[in-house]
Amino acid sequence: MSKIDETKDFISVRIAVLTVSDTRSVEEDRSGDVLVERLTAAGHTLAARMILRDERAQIAEQLRAWCADPDIDVVISTGGTGLTGRDVTVEAHRDVYEKEIDAFGTVFTIVSMQKIGTSAVQSRATGGVANGTYLFALPGSPGACKDAWDEILLKQLDYRHRPCNFVEILPRLDEHQRRK
Repeated sequence: MSKIDETKDFISVRIAVLTVSDTRSVEEDRSGDVLVERLTAAGHTLAARMILRDERAQIAEQLRAWCADPDIDVVISTGGTGLTGRDVTVEAHRDVYEKEIDAFGTVFTIVSMQKIGTSAVQSRATGGVANGTYLFALPGSPGACKDAWDEILLKQLDYRHRPCNFVEILPRLDEHQRRK
């Protein structure tokens, strides 16, 4: 079973938060606020925060820019993961991924099922890796952001989490780019 190994030191990671919305401003960004509050309370660093409209090319461009920034380890986006015509965040993420973390969406669905039942099928939460950076796309509701953080990301972004976690393999995500 998973647990925290108290003999290990906590390692803070640098996280960028991207809210995707055609209508929200920073003052109205409750989902982004939830993520910022939780990541800083956990001991991580907010490396950047932005709001972008539901435009696939712009989202992908920003994800690529943050993946190229050596001061960002993780990007979490919120919004644009649904089924409507303007929901393009998942497609933008997949335009950027080198590898998709398939089980992230599956585990998120399991967590969501416990909270909202079969309505969980309408979410397309996803995770992946690009240029040595983790990327996660979460639904735009504060509740979904709480669930994803509290049940998955809090643990996987904690170096002390056992039996394994995302932080311990972070230095190896781009090892294929360093090989000759």
